[in-house]
Amino acid sequence: QDYFQQQVDHVISVQLNDEEHVLDAEITTTYLNNSPDALEEIWMHLWPNAYSSGRTALAKQQYRSGDLFMYYAIAKDLGGIDDIAFKVNGEETLWEFESGNPDIAVIHLANPLQPGDSLEIYTPFKVRIPSGKISRLGHIGQSYQITQWYPKPAVYDRDGWHAMPYLDQGEFYSEFGTFDVYLTLPENYTVGATGDMPEGDVDNDAESNRLELLDKNTREYFSQIDGIDIDTDNSFPKSDKTSKTLHFHQENVHDFAWFADKRYKVLKDSVKLPHSGRFVTTWIMFTPNEEKLWEKASDYINQSTYYYSLWNGDYPYN
Repeated sequence: QDYFQQQVDHVISVQLNDEEHVLDAEITTTYLNNSPDALEEIWMHLWPNAYSSGRTALAKQQYRSGDLFMYYAIAKDLGGIDDIAFKVNGEETLWEFESGNPDIAVIHLANPLQPGDSLEIYTPFKVRIPSGKISRLGHIGQSYQITQWYPKPAVYDRDGWHAMPYLDQGEFYSEFGTFDVYLTLPENYTVGATGDMPEGDVDNDAESNRLELLDKNTREYFSQIDGIDIDTDNSFPKSDKTSKTLHFHQENVHDFAWFADKRYKVLKDSVKLPHSGRFVTTWIMFTPNEEKLWEKASDYINQSTYYYSLWNGDYPYN
């Protein structure tokens, strides 16, 4: 009965610069203290800084396992998070990096956050996206895998703060909450991301129609090449000069990731859950590389979603 869980909600606006491989962003985080303790500080993960040099905890872990890429990496292959300027409830605040770990910081609160109270943490930030050869966050050319990318509070539970550096192994202990993410990028990118795209937003509605057309085109493509061995073009097309802003929303999740590529083919399907009978939409997005291997991927995703739901309870998201 002594269990509690903090509520941490995020609103993020982010723009992709696909020439410099940089994210320009700002985030507002609402932190609700459901613990019985007054908190005098908030520990933060700044995990893109795990990619900032060959001396971080991530680099050392990879070095010990025989992966020397980060140890010898040149600047353009490394990454990091810059332009951090935390404000708490609109006021500038004292914060500092943890000694020896550039991907951990602590915000010192002017007034303790009492049980049941909330505060708002704001900061701009810029992410230099590292090479995708290192770990989960990265890019290969203009193909983007954006994970563990924004400033986020460490978990506070009955054992205290869990401020840990980013490492390759294991999953990520994070607080649950609601995400509203506004992503701006060139119009011809296709995005797979956490959550739903709420209807009624002009760019969202146009993107939903675009994804439906990509699904139709992909199915027609597979029907035309059935049994034919063809050479596929895996090069990147030029980016559109016009941009779009997509809004993603999801409640009760502990993280937000997104993936973007101008080459993606798309397959859309759905699966009926075994207990509730509710339908979940399933999406496959893949590049022309080894594309025939993806032709039946919707079946794999649908069966995985169905059987995990059967054994563990229905998948809770749309």
